[in-house]
Amino acid sequence: MVSSTAVTTKVTSGSPYQLDNNQVVRASSALLRHIKSKQEEKEKTAAKKTLIGDNDDDSDEENTPLHNEAIWLVLTTKKHVVDKNRLKPGKISIPHSLNSSSSLSVCLITADPQRAVKNIVADSSFPQHLSSRIDKVIGFSKLKSKYQSFESRRQLLSEHDVFLADDRIIMRLVNTLGKIFYKSSKRPIPIRIAEIEKVDGKKVKKDPKKKSKDEDSAFASPAIVAKEIEKALNCAAVHLAPATTAAIRIGNSKFTEQQLAENVEAVVKGLADKFITKGWRNIKALHVKGANTMAMPIWLASELWVDEADVVEEAPENDTKAIEGAKSKKRKQAGEDEKLLEGTKKTKKSKAIEDDDDAAARKEKLQKQKAMALEDGSEPAPGAGKKKRKSTS
Repeated sequence: MVSSTAVTTKVTSGSPYQLDNNQVVRASSALLRHIKSKQEEKEKTAAKKTLIGDNDDDSDEENTPLHNEAIWLVLTTKKHVVDKNRLKPGKISIPHSLNSSSSLSVCLITADPQRAVKNIVADSSFPQHLSSRIDKVIGFSKLKSKYQSFESRRQLLSEHDVFLADDRIIMRLVNTLGKIFYKSSKRPIPIRIAEIEKVDGKKVKKDPKKKSKDEDSAFASPAIVAKEIEKALNCAAVHLAPATTAAIRIGNSKFTEQQLAENVEAVVKGLADKFITKGWRNIKALHVKGANTMAMPIWLASELWVDEADVVEEAPENDTKAIEGAKSKKRKQAGEDEKLLEGTKKTKKSKAIEDDDDAAARKEKLQKQKAMALEDGSEPAPGAGKKKRKSTS
């Protein structure tokens, strides 16, 4: 006997729904077992290593996609996400980082001038464990001029593991970097490295109409920039589209089921609080999946509507009468249309009959004229057929 498990948990207070941690752990465990079994099969059927491959370090093999497959959280909403502020790329802090490798290569894309950010990274107060990971700092103007071709952008994508971008230019990178970046899992993660003006401990909002020429050159201190980079490396990037489905990377096949469950909980909470309009009310389903696996459900909504006011249990009497009146009017109109169609058919038929009668009358008249002409031609002319006798005298 197969036992069914509910994948919707309702609570009486606070948020109307919540994740079932046991369900998330079970789904994560099953997914990891499946991925690892597939990896073992690939290793058995893989070709023998070449001499160059035999010299590779074993630690590098563990970081290859074969041993380190990405795991995603698939979000399905009831209504499209259309708010522009929510569609802007963002990030959610997670307890278990996706970028913990010591050999991580980071590319930092900044607003102009890039020399100011290079000086910040090279500053003595900037943490050494972060500066050693940042292999390239490039300004927006240089990015546009140097990486115009598809091949150059593809090479840039392959050279680095993570791309961080100043949030002031994050929306302009879509056209600059193109689909080679935005169809991959290395989309730029926004970081705020601009200097923030404060008065009495409160942020001062700048007037967008009064943008100064030196605004892009105003960067924060090395300590603040380092903090922002550290935060971005320990987060899950969120890139929503104006649709009902989105995928957020939450881990890899080297994680344990408990680590995946904790990352799922953090990401779902961040999505419901910050990125999804109406929060849990607008979430239809949550799944976890690998790059080449089926999606494992961890939460499914019990209702397909967002607001309870959208549901009408019984139509009012006035509405029922209006519906019946509309139906009868529709039937009456359909009957009139049928009569009009039949009348049109009859008219066409009678006209065709009249045309046939006229043609028959013309044909008969022509036949009579032909017969009369033949009769006139067959009568002998006066004196025709009589020969004149010659005189013998």
